[in-house]
Amino acid sequence: MRYALPDEETIAASAPWQMLDYALQADALPAALARGSGLPGDGSPPAPGWRISPAQHLQLLANVLRQLESADTSFMLGQQMLPGADAALAAALRHAGCLLEALEILCAHPGRLLPLLRPRLHSADGQVVLYWTDSHGAPSLRPALVEMHMTAVVALARWLGGTRLAWSFCFNRARPRHVEQHEVHLGAQLRFDCQLDAMLLDAASARQPWPGADAARVAAALAGASGQPEPAPSLLDALYDHLLAQVRCNPTLESASAAFGISPATLKRHLARCGTTFLAELDQVRTHVALYLFRTRQADNDTVADYLGFHDAANFRRSFKRWTGLTPALLRAELAT
Repeated sequence: MRYALPDEETIAASAPWQMLDYALQADALPAALARGSGLPGDGSPPAPGWRISPAQHLQLLANVLRQLESADTSFMLGQQMLPGADAALAAALRHAGCLLEALEILCAHPGRLLPLLRPRLHSADGQVVLYWTDSHGAPSLRPALVEMHMTAVVALARWLGGTRLAWSFCFNRARPRHVEQHEVHLGAQLRFDCQLDAMLLDAASARQPWPGADAARVAAALAGASGQPEPAPSLLDALYDHLLAQVRCNPTLESASAAFGISPATLKRHLARCGTTFLAELDQVRTHVALYLFRTRQADNDTVADYLGFHDAANFRRSFKRWTGLTPALLRAELAT
């Protein structure tokens, strides 16, 4: 299985430089911003071809948030993320036929466009759902990362579509004391204490043609993009994909490590470096699958339990409450509101 270990990954410094430059424009100190990021500490742009690790990129984000101490920093950083510095993919996004096509491009090339969180797209029952999973393990920065990435997609859609769409947002976190910046940059349809970070939109709006649509230019841009190497998925991204594919087969640490060609102890060690465990990653995937079945198929406990390989619904209910803090019945009631 193809994947990149935490110490093997690198990111082109163009996106981190945008983040650093934004903070410099706000008169933050260059040395304090760049500390631990691998970027020049004198405020000068990195040399062409300069690359840093995801950990350094995350360190830079932490520095920027700490130095600016502003409630809107993550949202303002998100405004400048897309269409990104990858020329071919940026051109494909600019000439996409509609939002759905743009989202498909984002999800097909996450490592080149959005390397810190992984966008995952699902469309069913007249609704498009874009949800986000952690690519590198940064729990303390997760709220800011989610705000950045959601804002990036909303801003891209508004720029290229020419209108503000009626998004709904779910956040896997407690409701913050102040949500004014969420409302300004994202909209009023906000739900907190959810079990995933997701953006929802009706499918008709996602398929509404964009003014700058040009299928020939998109095809040419994607052909050009195909000539560039795609970064290997991060360990967390690859593990999520593996667990999602195997979720009905009761995947274990041993079976996953064998698929990755490493020992269970090595996989545990790599996951610990990302601030997580195998069980936490498996529970996340099972929760997401259960949410999908509850929401889109109106499945009952017995159906979901059988799909996920549980012996009976009672065992599933206990496990589900451990994963989410809620019983399946309470969650289904929330989904219905």
